[in-house]
Amino acid sequence: MAYNWGMPGTEKIIIYCDGACSGNQYRCNTGGWGAILQRGDLLKEIHGGELDTTNQRMELTACIMALERLKSGKYVVEVYTDSAYLVSCINDKWYTTWQKNGWKNSDKKPVVNRDLWEKLLALLSLYKVVFIKVAGHSGNKLNERADELARQGIEKANKSR
Repeated sequence: MAYNWGMPGTEKIIIYCDGACSGNQYRCNTGGWGAILQRGDLLKEIHGGELDTTNQRMELTACIMALERLKSGKYVVEVYTDSAYLVSCINDKWYTTWQKNGWKNSDKKPVVNRDLWEKLLALLSLYKVVFIKVAGHSGNKLNERADELARQGIEKANKSR
């Protein structure tokens, strides 16, 4: 289904998402994700965390969890993130090459986080989504809040350890 950004009857959702990982370089670490969904003046905040993960997985998880909260396909969505990994993959369509190559990257190795990429791509097929890169820790209020939520996710996951 194609969307016209100005088409009556469509609603715009803005999502700010972020991921974080404490001890990302170590085997035993804790990650968190956070997202803010905005529709008009309404804001919804979500967050969570996982043990033994990576920053990249948390970035993807934040976006997936936010998109999973949408209840219908009538939305057009703007996703704001400071993850170059996420924005570049989608905007530069890295995933099309991965899919053509049997989910192998340019080094002929399996694509990292394939499970999350497949989940994200399935969600993206439901909406008209634009990904916009924002500078991290640059004073953008909602991006900073998404980062705070991701850090809360780390704290939550650490309590389960």
